[in-house]
Amino acid sequence: MQDYPLTIDRFLKHAAKWSGSREIVSARHGGGSVRTSYAEVHARANRLSGALASLGVEVGTRVATLAWNSRHHVETYFAVMGMGAVCHTLNPRLTSAQLAAMVIEAEDVIIAVAEDLAPLADELMAMCPGLRHRILLDTDGPGSLDDLLDRAGADHAWGDFDERSMAGLCYTSGTTGAPKGVPYTHRSNYLHTLRALGADVVGLTAADSLLLAVPMFHANGWGLPFAAPAVGAKLVLPGRALDGASLARLMRDEEVTLAVGVQTVWLGLLDHLERTGTHLPKLERVIIGGSHCPEALLRRLEEGLGARIQTSWGMTELSPIGTMSPPGEEAVAGTSGRPAIGLDLKLTDAQGTTLLEQRSVQGHLKARGASVLDRYLGDDSDALDEQGYFDTGDLAMIDEAGNLIICGRSKDLIKSGGEWINPAEIEAIVGDHPSIRHVAVIGRSDPKWGERPLMVVERSAGGDASELLALLKGRVADWWIPDRVIEVETMPLATTGKIDKQRLRADHASAA
Repeated sequence: MQDYPLTIDRFLKHAAKWSGSREIVSARHGGGSVRTSYAEVHARANRLSGALASLGVEVGTRVATLAWNSRHHVETYFAVMGMGAVCHTLNPRLTSAQLAAMVIEAEDVIIAVAEDLAPLADELMAMCPGLRHRILLDTDGPGSLDDLLDRAGADHAWGDFDERSMAGLCYTSGTTGAPKGVPYTHRSNYLHTLRALGADVVGLTAADSLLLAVPMFHANGWGLPFAAPAVGAKLVLPGRALDGASLARLMRDEEVTLAVGVQTVWLGLLDHLERTGTHLPKLERVIIGGSHCPEALLRRLEEGLGARIQTSWGMTELSPIGTMSPPGEEAVAGTSGRPAIGLDLKLTDAQGTTLLEQRSVQGHLKARGASVLDRYLGDDSDALDEQGYFDTGDLAMIDEAGNLIICGRSKDLIKSGGEWINPAEIEAIVGDHPSIRHVAVIGRSDPKWGERPLMVVERSAGGDASELLALLKGRVADWWIPDRVIEVETMPLATTGKIDKQRLRADHASAA
């Protein structure tokens, strides 16, 4: 059989050849959109590789991006990865100090930045001596990507490197500690793409119009910037505007059939649709991720969006898709679907011993597969157990049908009087109450018990704390019930869209 290296450039090459006229639509900041095609994006990305080569970029060079979901960002992705350099996506919602630490550790030499984020990039240039060049995206002025193409664009050979070489770099959100760099290889991303395209996973086809509301700086946009060209699907990029009104307009105009993003995005869209009485007639499916979806919210999303909801679970270290509910089945609240071929899961006890029974018992979740991390950037130690499994840090169950149920993070457990309380179980019960938009339970220090649970809620409707605590009576042990409920106007969210428990602990863990 032929030796056919599994490199990422092949996705865009395939799209240009067989789906060349299929559109990529990029929303403009302030209104309107830019339309292009896979053929044009392929030609521009290849010439951008030549321009980057003129700046000293070669195989293995690290190029940072600080940008929203846009055509220029897609072109940069493929230009960098196609020539064998490493695309390091930076999260613009982090501080300059956090970003600088990542840039320095990654040894980035060029930064491609959205025009509205240029001041942040300038701060990084001053803080990071290794950064030599800045390229402006989503504009056409001096110093922009278009300007660079005009001056130095040239055809460049793609794919002339080992499929196991690094293609991308994404740092974890740092919700349970300092962010760590996760290096993706061409091979791992290629195989992740094939797994995502499975009929019981994302199931993307050439007939779809895909709205990518997952940021491209978050685990390569769940790998969908590779999956869309792989099948020739229309790709709709919302840019920075993820408010309900902007998304509704874009989704109607582009006849979006499949939309992908975290819960908070769809809540904003749903609020807008309910407020305006409008609908999205072409929308068929919505894939949600980022956090547990209570039954009440799941059914509200289905009814309000008029689409089938697919729940999912994943993490940066998994590239990131772990499990997903199949598009042909009704999503079950609290579950995150099943793993597809290429990913294996197991449950262990706290000491890492594999549980003899793997169904309907709670354990520590571990994963193994071709797109699962083996070690973090700059860390020589192996992140796997002796069987080659990565510890996800999640507590989970697997039901009799094979559906994954995330029961919480092991580091979120609260130890009260020497016994453990699982906040996720409390959050699942309270999160089903119609007045609750977000709920989080954290531990606070207690002189008698060591720690006691504290509940923080953001409401969508009025109510009082006693009714929330009453929901827990008889459903959890009495000593699990939080001593106090704090209401906040807006729940702090991490850069991934998940509730930021580190921030909550800093703000409220010492509450009297």
